[in-house]
Amino acid sequence: MSIQRILVVDDDALSREFLVEAVSALGYEPVAAHSGEEALERIACSPPDLVLTDLRMPGMHGVELVQRLQTVAPGVPSVLITAHGTIETAVQAMKCGASDVLLKPCSPQALKVVIERAARNRREQRESADAPAPLATEATEIVAASAVMAETLRTVERIANSKGTVLVTGESGTGKERIAQLVHRSSARRSRPFIAVNCAALPESLLESELFGHERGAFTGAHKSKEGRFELASGGTLLLDEIGEIPAALQAKLLRVLEEEQFERLGGTHTIQVDVRVIATTNRDLVAETRAGRFREDLFYRLHVLPVHIAPLRQRAEDVEPLARHFAAHFAREHGLETPELSAAAIERLQAWRWPGNVRELENVIQRTVVMRQGATIEATDIVFSTGGAGAPSIESDVSARTAATVELTPQYANRTLEEIERVSILATLEAARGNKAEAARRLGVTPRTLTNKMKLWRSNGLVA
Repeated sequence: MSIQRILVVDDDALSREFLVEAVSALGYEPVAAHSGEEALERIACSPPDLVLTDLRMPGMHGVELVQRLQTVAPGVPSVLITAHGTIETAVQAMKCGASDVLLKPCSPQALKVVIERAARNRREQRESADAPAPLATEATEIVAASAVMAETLRTVERIANSKGTVLVTGESGTGKERIAQLVHRSSARRSRPFIAVNCAALPESLLESELFGHERGAFTGAHKSKEGRFELASGGTLLLDEIGEIPAALQAKLLRVLEEEQFERLGGTHTIQVDVRVIATTNRDLVAETRAGRFREDLFYRLHVLPVHIAPLRQRAEDVEPLARHFAAHFAREHGLETPELSAAAIERLQAWRWPGNVRELENVIQRTVVMRQGATIEATDIVFSTGGAGAPSIESDVSARTAATVELTPQYANRTLEEIERVSILATLEAARGNKAEAARRLGVTPRTLTNKMKLWRSNGLVA
């Protein structure tokens, strides 16, 4: 069913009149209500195809109206209209059922995009209901047994067919990109392109060209026009990996694409319209980055529509054993070896480790163990962590217990947090490696990117020079 009748709810007469006129000018049938209570009365008489509601109203506010709408008119999408600076409330509204959010003051173009997005979302949900389910082999790519990961996967299932932007957060190595791929595979867009771009891997000049494309002659070396990732992903999903690293100069252009679904190539004047579902990932605290002025608040708000958080591996020990067995079977096949068993002592040893590198570190440890083991069964003594020793204590700190440098935890560390001890350990390891980040990362059992990200975070907070 397409969207035709739109209910506008706003206690401010001028705002309500503007929205009614804009909706009418776009070719839809507007119906106005000055309060949440009046809106419910109109919905009871004749349910609309879409509800546009203001956030702050006397009596029943917008969030409550959105919640009530789920009961009195299930399936009718709602758009929350809010002024700049109400991020937390708006995000909560999305969790309560709003399908989209529109910032005040809103332009007719932005309103048009939101309405069309709601229409596409309804169409995709209907198509998804008729489409065959994803293959079981795809679902098994996410290996988990913990309650916290089960809830994460349920969240993915709930948001898959929404058009809303997804923000996947979590430490490095937790599997954010894998979750992004699962969102795409579980959606009605699964037969369309899934395009990924690492925002941290490219300098600003190249990143703009990669995202938005460029015209011939736009810069030195641009001998022909090039499509950007947004164009290549049109109709499908675009993954913006490490979104926290995007330069400030590009944040405004990215915000426009998310709000209006249009942009111009670098050096071009022709406006390009795209239909892209954006998923962003980050291991940074974007709330802190926003407060520090390093990340646009309105961009964070637009990204943080459907949040998915992945807990670190140390908080879901139940996942260690199934993951270890999965990786053992995988790498045995890859290297043409017999799939090994894991002894109870080996499992206990793996579960005792705190995994600062998360699932990625576990994968590396199991691969090394499968290749280097002596017998048909992996024993505890076969498992070697980044210290190079076979014996691991039962409880260890994130990085400090694994550093190759000598960091003695004397009483002066008694009142320090694990994060402070981790910083001391990493800096000591860098010094022992004579500033070689790749070597320091190897000794610590993390990836060089993890090390680089931690250093950037500490420098931005003034914790290191």
